[in-house]
Order: sequence, then C-alpha cells, then structure tokens
Amino acid sequence: MTALTRHRLFWPVAMLAALLLSNLLRGPGFFAIRIQDGHLYGSLIDILANAAPIMIISLGMTLVIATGGIDLSVGSLVAISGALACLHISRQPDQNAMVVVVTAIAIAIGVSVVLGLWNGVLVAGAGIQPIIATLILMVAGRGVAQLITGGQIINVTSTPYKVIGSGFIATLPFAFVLVAAIYALASVIIRRSALGMLVEAVGGNPEASRLVGIRSKTLLIGVYVVSGLCAGVAGLIVSSDVLSADGNNAGLWFELDAILAVVIGGTALTGGRFSLAGTLIGALVIQTLTTTIYSMQVTPQTILVYKAVVVLMVCLLQSPTFRAKVFRRWRGPGGGPPPAPTGAPISPAPQPADRSEVAARTATVSKEQAA
Repeated sequence: MTALTRHRLFWPVAMLAALLLSNLLRGPGFFAIRIQDGHLYGSLIDILANAAPIMIISLGMTLVIATGGIDLSVGSLVAISGALACLHISRQPDQNAMVVVVTAIAIAIGVSVVLGLWNGVLVAGAGIQPIIATLILMVAGRGVAQLITGGQIINVTSTPYKVIGSGFIATLPFAFVLVAAIYALASVIIRRSALGMLVEAVGGNPEASRLVGIRSKTLLIGVYVVSGLCAGVAGLIVSSDVLSADGNNAGLWFELDAILAVVIGGTALTGGRFSLAGTLIGALVIQTLTTTIYSMQVTPQTILVYKAVVVLMVCLLQSPTFRAKVFRRWRGPGGGPPPAPTGAPISPAPQPADRSEVAARTATVSKEQAA
C-alpha cells in the first residue's frame, strides 16, 4: 500500500474517483450513458467533451513546465485562434465549403505557432524570464483578439466547422477523439525517443545540459512552439462549439486551469520529470470539479475557491514531507523507522579507533611492504 501511495498518479486518480463518487451519491443517474442518434450522451461524456480544450492546452503546458518555464499566454492564444478562424469564415459567401474551413484552421494554427515561437525566442534567445515573456503576450494577446473581432462577437453558421467542437466520431465527441490522437502522438514522440529525456535534462539543469552538448535554446523554443500549437487547437474547439468568437471571454483563465492540471498530475513547477498521463487526469479532475460545482447550483464566482482547495489537498497529499508528518504515528516513535522486534540482536554502534592502535597498524603495514 505504501508503494502504491507513492506512485505519482495515485492521488490524482484518488481525487478524481472521490469526485465521481460524490456525484454518484448525489444522483445515481450520473453514470448513466445512453445512445441517441448514434451518439453517446451522459454526464461522463459531457465531462470528456468539455475537458478537451484544457486537456490539449495542458499537454503543451506540461512540456513547458518540464523545462522549468511557464506559459501564461495560452488563454489569449485561444481567443486569437478562434477569432481568426471565425473572422475568415464569416467573410466567405459559402461558409460550409470545406476549403473555407480548412483555410481558416490553417490560418489560426499558423498564427498560434508563430506566437508560440515569439515566446520561445524571448525566453531562450533574449533570456527573459518565462513568466514575464509570456505575460507580455497574455496581456497584449487579449487586445489583439479584440482588434481582430472589432470588439464584437463574430458569429458563423458553418456546419463543418461546428464538427470540431460539437461533432461526434465513432459515437464519441470529436474533441475527445482529437485529444486522444494528440496524446498518442505526443507519447510516441516523447517517450519512444530521446526527446523526453532531453526535456527532463534541460528542466533539471539547463547549464549542465548545455555543457554535455544538448541544444537547450533550440529545445526551449520548441516546447513553446508546441504550447502555442496546442492553444491554437483548443481555440478552434472553443469557438466551433458555440460557432462564435469572443475576444474578451474566450479562453479566460485557461492558463490557470492548465497549470493546475499539470500540478495535480504530479509535474513539479521547478522542472524535470513530467507525466503526460498525469496531466490528462489533472484536467479531468478540474472539469469534474467544475461540473460538480455547477450541479450543486453554486455561484460561478466561487468556482476558483473550490478549485484552489482541491489543488491544495492534492498537492499536500503528494508531498512526502506532509505525509510523513501526518502519518508519523504509523512509522514508529519519533517519526523514524519502527523499533526492532523484541529479542532481535542489536548491532553495537561502531566506535572510533584509538590513535595508538592506528599508528601500530600503519607501522606493521610499512614493515611488511619494506620486506
């Protein structure tokens, strides 16, 4: 049991199970899943679909945090991506044309990648602290999104575009299938190659990584590009779900949810080892908590307070120091190892050797060597 609780995914999974169990106790129909019009419907399916944008953003945020950085601009990139896509579609005479939708997606993703590259250049090239470099785009990006939309909400009527956020494939929400595909691709690239080890090395000690030949700057720029790409995809999901772009509210506080998901998943903000699977579980915890709060008819203004409490609980339970202090009585007197059983032989503590004895031994060895 001790080995199980030390696993990095134990406490996030336990918290997710506790939230799901609380919903089950409040309403037995919470786990009910039905098929309607060839699609799956139910509370669990809604959680998977609604958590998709945060899941995708969190995957990119995990790589950034693993290098010891942070990306506060992902929420603004969500707004910019959705605004660019909807603006392009709204200006076309035939919004249902596939070439129009594909072009809109390419524009949104391309600009998001460029903005991610901008963050990477500021961090790795100019040497600006990640929190400051990304804070610049966090503030300016929201204004850019407002300029793109002209301060108005852009509405579109494109049926193919709506599939991204509200469509289904193989009875599952298309957004969740997209999350699964991105996670599978990221796992193969990162865990089946040396890239994951390089990211952890840079996060653990950037200077040592540079001295052994790792191109730390190139790697840093790359992870911010990936973060921008993930934020752009999430922006497409958010805007297509409601068929509109709101430069002021789209992606608001997404950066905080993504950071919370990464932390809940067991990745340390100091960089180093990371877990993509843990990040997905953390995002599910955040979305399940949000769904639970809404079902309890709690005012939306207090959601952040509940999220903070849950994150604090998970982080404390993940801390070996905290667990050692809380469960000290299970570890024997004084919090140390349990006492030896009665009748067990106790080895005497080693005593320091006498100086004269050491000198005599040294002289003996010297004579033997001379002989």
